[in-house]
Order: sequence, then structure tokens, then C-alpha cells
Amino acid sequence: MPFTSNRDFKADPRIVARGEGVYLYTAEGRPIIDASSGLFCCAAGHSRPEIADAVHRQLATLAYTAPFQLGHELSFELAHRLAELTPEGMNRVFFVNSGSEAVDTAIKVALAYHYARGEGQRQRLVSRERAYHGVNLGGTSLSGMVKNRQAFGLGLAGIAHIRHTWLPENRYQRNQPADGAELADDLEKIVQNFGADSIAACFVEPIAGSTGCLVPPVGYLERLREICDQHGILLVFDEVICGFGRTGEPFASQTFG
Repeated sequence: MPFTSNRDFKADPRIVARGEGVYLYTAEGRPIIDASSGLFCCAAGHSRPEIADAVHRQLATLAYTAPFQLGHELSFELAHRLAELTPEGMNRVFFVNSGSEAVDTAIKVALAYHYARGEGQRQRLVSRERAYHGVNLGGTSLSGMVKNRQAFGLGLAGIAHIRHTWLPENRYQRNQPADGAELADDLEKIVQNFGADSIAACFVEPIAGSTGCLVPPVGYLERLREICDQHGILLVFDEVICGFGRTGEPFASQTFG
């Protein structure tokens, strides 16, 4: 079991028997609030009859279509519906199986984008301290959490980390903190150190969620956007945790403009 003290779990197993709505239930019937929506993948709750019925109908019709040279109309319908929620101009959808796979795919898309534009030398990636971007090799390399990295060698080459925004003066504040927007200028330092034409993308969680719920300072994300635009760097928002309505808008990129 990942991210678990397996010896402690074996000595005192914490077993969930079922779920309903926002609650999980033990075998004894004790309710537990599922405050993290599973691993952020059950935003609609558990055991909803209309979802179970829709899944059953689809399984009775077709379990899977390999996406190589084949397609199914419902996959296109879902893509169109998602595109209606995404920020203006983002109308391409690539389906994957997990957040970790999404991040590694985003890395490949960023590298392939620059290669197709004749800038294949842009291979460096930028991430942040305290960041979490999944458990595949690419996402682990981007992560800024030492316990997630130290047992797995060097990871991907060419990744630089800028500072996090979890400043002492920003703790226990509501909404976006006032201090820390200048930390985005760390990206400019990376540009000056390695050259803009070597950097493919900067990966950011708009609201970091694995080492606390870290809301960005006022102006911080806007400054990252400005630096990326100035130097032709792709800005990739990892919204596996904070997307799909959790900030009041479909995605945090819309919440923060």
C-alpha cells in the first residue's frame, strides 16, 4: 500500500466497506467523511444510482474501444462537453487513466510541441518546491517533496525547482495572501541561468494540495504567466486536485484569471 506505514496497517487495519454520498463506512457501520473525494477522483460522491446505472448500460453495450484507428461516439461527446468547461481556446482533450499519467503525458506534449515548431532544444522543465505531480517517473522528478524522490535515483534530467510560496506570514490567512508574488521571479532567474531557449515548460499546481492547501499569493500566477509568455515557455497547470469545480469555477485557471 503506497504512502502507508504497512507495519502499522497490518497491526491495526483500517478497512472501508462501502461508500455513499460524501461518506465512507466501516464494516461496523461507522461513517467517515470522505473529505478528499477518494484521491480527488470521486467529486460526485459515492454510490450514486444514476452513475452506476450509466456505467452498467455502457458495460452492457461496449467495455472498451482501443483508440488506435478506432473511436466511439461517446468519447467524442465527452470531449466536447469537457471543452465547454475549459478556458477559452483550450478545445483539445486527451483522455488518460490517472493524474500521474496526465502529468507525464503533459511533459511529452510540451516536448513534442517545441520539437514540431523547430525548437527541439527546449527540453528543460521547471517545477516548484513542495509540488506534487504524481508517482510516475516524470511526475516524481517534477515533485518537490523529498520523501517522494529520494529512493528513486536521479529521475529525469534537466529539471529545476523554484521556491514555494508557503511563507510564515501567509499562514492562517483566508483567500489569497498578499505577500509572495515576487517569488515568481525565481522563474526569471532560471531563464537567466539556463537560457530561455532551453526551457520547455513550467509546471504549477494553482493551489497546491499535498503539503497543505497552499493558495497562491495575489499576482503570483499572473507573474508566472507573464514570464512564460515573454520567453516562449509553456505554463502547465496541474489541476488534478483543484480542478472540476473545487474553486467555484470549472478550473482554477479561470478562478485566478
